Amino acid sequence: MMNKKVWPLLLIVLLGGAFWAFAGMDSGDTVNSNEDQYANQQKLLTGIGAILEQKHYNPKPIDDAFSKSVFTKYLDDLDPDKNLFLKSDVSDLSKYETSIDDEILGKSAIKFYPAVSTIYLKRIDEAMAVYKDILSKPFDFSVNESAQLDGDKVDFAADAAARKEAWRKRVKFMTLEKFTDLQQQREKATPGDSLSKKPDAALEAEARKQVQTALDRNYNRLKVLFTTDQQFSSFVNTITELMDPHTEYFPPIEKREFDESMSGRFYGIGAQLKEEDGAVKISSLITGSPAWKSGLVQPNDQIIKVAQGKDEPVDIAGYGVTDVVKLIRGAKGTEVRITFKKADGTMQVVTLVRDEIVLDETFARSSVIKDGDKKIGYIFLPEFYADLERPDGNRCSEDVANELKKLKAENVDGVILDLRNNGGGSLYEVVQMVGLFIKGGPVVQVKDRDGKPRLWNDNDNAQIYDGPLAVMVNEFSASASEIFAAAIQDYKRGIIVGSTSTYGKGTVQTPLPLGKPSDKYLGQTEYGALKITFQKFYRINGGSTQLKGVSSDIVLPDSYEYLKYREKDNPSALSWDQIPQVGFQTSDTQTDWSAVIKKANDRVQKSQSFNTIKNNTSWLGQNVGKEYLLGIDAYKKQQALVKNTVKQNDQLTHLDKPMNIQPTEVDKDKFLNSPDKTKNERYEQWLKNVQSDLYINETVNIVEDIIGSGMSNTAKH
Repeated sequence: MMNKKVWPLLLIVLLGGAFWAFAGMDSGDTVNSNEDQYANQQKLLTGIGAILEQKHYNPKPIDDAFSKSVFTKYLDDLDPDKNLFLKSDVSDLSKYETSIDDEILGKSAIKFYPAVSTIYLKRIDEAMAVYKDILSKPFDFSVNESAQLDGDKVDFAADAAARKEAWRKRVKFMTLEKFTDLQQQREKATPGDSLSKKPDAALEAEARKQVQTALDRNYNRLKVLFTTDQQFSSFVNTITELMDPHTEYFPPIEKREFDESMSGRFYGIGAQLKEEDGAVKISSLITGSPAWKSGLVQPNDQIIKVAQGKDEPVDIAGYGVTDVVKLIRGAKGTEVRITFKKADGTMQVVTLVRDEIVLDETFARSSVIKDGDKKIGYIFLPEFYADLERPDGNRCSEDVANELKKLKAENVDGVILDLRNNGGGSLYEVVQMVGLFIKGGPVVQVKDRDGKPRLWNDNDNAQIYDGPLAVMVNEFSASASEIFAAAIQDYKRGIIVGSTSTYGKGTVQTPLPLGKPSDKYLGQTEYGALKITFQKFYRINGGSTQLKGVSSDIVLPDSYEYLKYREKDNPSALSWDQIPQVGFQTSDTQTDWSAVIKKANDRVQKSQSFNTIKNNTSWLGQNVGKEYLLGIDAYKKQQALVKNTVKQNDQLTHLDKPMNIQPTEVDKDKFLNSPDKTKNERYEQWLKNVQSDLYINETVNIVEDIIGSGMSNTAKH
């Protein structure tokens, strides 16, 4: 397999460029004013611009045309629904339309985003006053009218009156949703329930109150969190995302989140949070965690303030759960002081020392599905994670290898690897993982903007599993998932089962740390990092997965096919291309899957569940996103069709008769008899989800067809 020194070496090479780019920035300077802050941001922006030009796989020219794109996209990103800015705002800001490139290149000072921010915050206050005024009066739902709520299909309002009319229709629709929901609750209420006696007028008033609460919460959060730093980050990400959808700037806290998602572990207090009636509360505690050990933190405690060590506490009013999580997590061994409001109304400040928290749900796990005399191993992999900060950190290839060993000990007849909704991760790890299923050979080709394609090979002939294999994918399986599926498909090592195609991300990113190191435990740097697209990858047959993805050998109709979420739906996505095929060999025995595929296709075509899902999905694609009806009778008819269709699809994806599924013998104590009851409950719920999954059930049938075909699907070289 690939030498483990390659990846760290790559990072070291790229790090040099990052530090060089910011050599002119003095990290010792203290920001005493907005002017100082803008000056530092200017240097950072110019450095990022230089990196994009020098390192990006296919950088767009940073010129007036690019500047116009940034101008348009930044306004759209801030106001996607087109209900804040006016056309006059766009006109007033147009003087910056062709000068943003000069800001990026350091030829002029940053002026665009501060000017936008001033208007934006003013418009938020105006919008809040507008919707509060509208919601102060009852709506007449007998009037037949409609509203277009898709921001991509409307323009910014011509004036304040037009904006108010757009807001009227928007909040009327929101209120209508709440009102009809309350009516349905009233119909189901017992005679003794106070709701059962409430007239429509009271329900309508309650609906308006709920809508205002939700809107207040959203816009107050925006006002609290839209700091100068956040404004700058949003501006920079508008620039990076125009290069391609996956080039992204991470400020220090967001970089920490990225690293946590890659490694599957973080440093925190071990409490799960929830949002309830606008408050952030403790949902549950992880046994053995700092919060649990303290004995001072309990479920339903409300978080009021969060302080880092002895710093001034931050009042989290208006914050969402994800915002509070960012404050609570941090470096190992550091203190976080949290002010809780207890159930009895008293306030308590609890000081906790952050420690490592590991959530098993982020790692590979397996189970055994028993169907008659057959036993099928099922492995779920949420992402291609790799903890690069420690030699003993979790790596998905090693974890999947362990799961395969567990399943082999259970004498399974075949294996399913579920990569649905797996957005990718480490390129190195996916190469190692393919190596678990083949006896060595090329896995993927990668090419930077200047060089010739380079092969990533599995050089280890140790094949852990050589039996029947099916890989499950969907439209949200991306990047490393597509590399794995493509390699398995090209080697004819297994059958790919799922949506018509995967996501279509055929690009490779690496994070470039910006500035000097600021944390020895987390590998953080003072200015965060730039995750940049610097390579494209290609299948060993020469084709790119960019835009096209990997087509499934057996297509199972799913509920999300109509959504425009794939790479090809993003206008800044890089183009598709291909390069020459490399030499590789499939099995030297029968590898013709046509009989198995035909049998599965016949079964799917005869399935009432799959046919209904397919028809429903087609209908949703044609009807969702149109104008919304605001007359109550027409609305109820429209929404009944949509809700019933979505509900029917959801019900059809769950089996009436669940499969027989059990954890492997070695996992029973870990997941079912753990002293952490919430961990046991989460695992049991996971098992329930698996055993009732229509798609897993059909994939079990496919694996059994492979077994019954007598085919040897071992890849040999």
